[in-house]
Amino acid sequence: MPHRADPARRKGVLPTMALPHRPTESSLFSGIYGLVLASALVAALDGTGEDADPGPDALWVLLTALAAGAAHGYAHVIALRASADGATTVSRLRLVLAEWPLVAAVLPTVAMLLAAMAGWWSEAAAADTALLLNTVALFGWGTWAARTAGYGWLSSCRAGFMDMLIGLAVIIADTLIE
Repeated sequence: MPHRADPARRKGVLPTMALPHRPTESSLFSGIYGLVLASALVAALDGTGEDADPGPDALWVLLTALAAGAAHGYAHVIALRASADGATTVSRLRLVLAEWPLVAAVLPTVAMLLAAMAGWWSEAAAADTALLLNTVALFGWGTWAARTAGYGWLSSCRAGFMDMLIGLAVIIADTLIE
């Protein structure tokens, strides 16, 4: 997405200071999606009554994120092909590789599970911490996305709070299911 000097503003959106590095809408979407995916996966992998095995769990979280990123990028390629756009193979590959924020967003969760594998803490503590960290990160990414779109601080924090509710819903569901 090209960066424009004077981005178009929606009605009711206050102009803000230009960001030195403006993240693309796609990278913000992928990052938020990756956090939700990581939370859902760690909640599902943290089963009660099972022997803790955080190493394979970390691998599953990472492989699932890689598969989801590749599938999402490939869906863009298919949509491009369906629109009869004559894009080259290189630009199609860029569409798939542009999903890196999805994979990057799950890396803290993977790191926490690997720390549990190393014996630094239990898998349950790693899963609970990952769920909490991802929920806080959802607030941050949601706020950042709204600020990038030109919203004021109050509206941006409200958007971040709405994103954070997704993480809270995963935590509540995990608590109720266990």
